[in-house]
Amino acid sequence: MKISELSRRTGVPVASIKYFRRQGLLPAGRATAATLAEYGEEHAERLRLIKALTTLGGLSIAATREVLGAVDQAHTTEGALGAISYALPVPVASSAAGVDEDGDAEAEEAAAAEVAELLADLDWRAPGASPHVRGLTTALKELRRLDAGYAPGELAAYARLAESVARLDLERAECLDDPLALAERAVIVFAICAPVFELLRRLAQEDRVRRRLEDADAAGAPSGCGPH
Repeated sequence: MKISELSRRTGVPVASIKYFRRQGLLPAGRATAATLAEYGEEHAERLRLIKALTTLGGLSIAATREVLGAVDQAHTTEGALGAISYALPVPVASSAAGVDEDGDAEAEEAAAAEVAELLADLDWRAPGASPHVRGLTTALKELRRLDAGYAPGELAAYARLAESVARLDLERAECLDDPLALAERAVIVFAICAPVFELLRRLAQEDRVRRRLEDADAAGAPSGCGPH
């Protein structure tokens, strides 16, 4: 297909396709004349992945280039998913300003110990250098600062639910053999399905609250927590 057809099929402007090609993100097409080239389905797949990484994932061109290199070398589902997972921004809680260094270091150490204990209890294989371990450590440190900490035992129940979701994610990806298609699916899972899951959780919370209020009204009892 010509570059104009490639643009129509993928929704990527011709100028962007040429830019991605100059940046080394997209392989050149098969030359058919001095200024013409033919493109194949592999170019369409790669463009969809580039688009997903830069728009859904919010990655820079440099970061996208690194991800594509990792995906090109990944020959397994786990390898491709790992490359995407480590590349996309990690959700973390913002650290509070104005915390003294000694107190911050102490909170960091305590949070890191809680994360290590949680991972050990779950028997999860995650190195300390993992950005997700660091992100969870930051989040727990912020919870401790707000005096709303969760002990590893309390987090374990949530972690088991997350484990079930992760299992479903991998099962859906196992049917994809092509690394590019797999990587594109991974971006969608991480960038889009994560917010969808969070919204489902909030809807479930809303349902539980409304049911409790309705039950309290039906029983003629005051609603809410604690003694009255």
